[in-house]
Amino acid sequence: MTSSNQVLRTAFAAASCVLAGCAVGPSTAVTPVVPTVSHTTDHAVPPAARVFLDSLAAARAADSPASAPQSLSNPVPLQLQPTKDLTWLDILRDTTLVAIIQTAIDNNRNLRFAQARIREYRALHGAAIGPLFPEVTANGTASKNKIVLAGSPPIKYQAFRATGDVSWELDFWGRLRRGAEAANFDLLGREEDERATALTLVSDVATSYLQLRQLDESIRVAEATRAAGQAVLELARRRFGEGQISELDVRQFEAQVADPAARLAQFALQRRQQENALSLLMGQPPGDIPRGRPLEEVIQSVTVPDSLPGALIARRPDVLRAERDMQAALARIGVAVANRLPNIIISAEYGAQRPQLNNLFAGPGDIYTLQAGLSFPIFTGGRLLSEERAARPRAEELKAQYDQTVLAALREAADALAGVRLGRDQFVAQQTQVRALSIAATIAERRYASGVSSYLEVLSAEQSLFNAQLSLVQVEQQYLSATVELYKALGGSWVIAAH
Repeated sequence: MTSSNQVLRTAFAAASCVLAGCAVGPSTAVTPVVPTVSHTTDHAVPPAARVFLDSLAAARAADSPASAPQSLSNPVPLQLQPTKDLTWLDILRDTTLVAIIQTAIDNNRNLRFAQARIREYRALHGAAIGPLFPEVTANGTASKNKIVLAGSPPIKYQAFRATGDVSWELDFWGRLRRGAEAANFDLLGREEDERATALTLVSDVATSYLQLRQLDESIRVAEATRAAGQAVLELARRRFGEGQISELDVRQFEAQVADPAARLAQFALQRRQQENALSLLMGQPPGDIPRGRPLEEVIQSVTVPDSLPGALIARRPDVLRAERDMQAALARIGVAVANRLPNIIISAEYGAQRPQLNNLFAGPGDIYTLQAGLSFPIFTGGRLLSEERAARPRAEELKAQYDQTVLAALREAADALAGVRLGRDQFVAQQTQVRALSIAATIAERRYASGVSSYLEVLSAEQSLFNAQLSLVQVEQQYLSATVELYKALGGSWVIAAH
């Protein structure tokens, strides 16, 4: 009686386990906890400098037209909104750049490779799901037979046989489900690879385009400086012809004009090389690249963030890929554990067998088989146990790799956030310097034209202005590139919190 009760309890527990969809091995549920990344520039620069930089930002915002956005002096927090991903048009507001990025995405070979890999793993996932369902096959045989029974003459006969077979492995321990789960996580990981490839491509194209626009602005500055210097040179030549100045003054002005002219040729060469590099990213032969808005206009549309929610970091494709790899490894622990447990298979066969093919499905001769089998691995030379022992540290390795990926993502996000926030300070300071030097150069030219000051004042003012303008263009490009890096560090999108 006790033995019978034990059997009933075991059967009931087994049935309950099957109905509940039990599966051996650890859970694959992961709840990533990533801290918010905050960057307060008050700790990055001395307090007095912070007050001064903020005042410069406010002053430069006041210099802008009333219709221009005042984002430089109004940092805001970012938040997660899963239903909407901002595009590059929303962030940098340059439709030409968006079109270039779309062309690069359409033509990029690495992205096509990643997409083909996704199709491969989607098919492998389908193959892993297949064993969860009964396998049905149709079979037909034709044979010529001879049998000999003891003490009887040989019996010869022909047999034509047609059957339908069904075989179904009861996934009692969840081995098949765990395998399908692992294949699904592999597929999700490859989808994140595609996102990472696209994100890297978009970032590279945007950065390359911004560098191209920097060279455009540098050429413009060099040409304007050359033209202004040439006008002063003509004035100096006239005054030399009138005997008011020496030849030394004229030669100094000639040397001054030659510098921006030489830089102009250098920038033109670099611009052509940058266009060729961008054409390669776009998957096109070298050629001219269309231009959009100037850097200074684009900068005014950039919103300066002051914090990054951890949920944004957790959405990065590299973080999600590491998470999927870890989950796949956890699922494969369940497969390894289930491989050491009994395997239950139900099979059935139904059909007909006749001596003639033309009456195979007529008259008596139906055949059928229904059976249930239990297979229990008793000795495998330690193979199954070793596979389980290997699966567990593999999951631990991927857990450590996931943690390291999260830390690296936090560092990149913090660096990008600091680059945007402090890049804003550098931009407004450099903008103030150019504004002051531009006024100073105008005053120096007027004083020289009226004979009040020497040529040295003009030379010094123009050279200082030229260098400051080139530095401003470089800072503009670096500031926008930092925004691109922030976009990449957040996995491709952010939204502005309501305020």
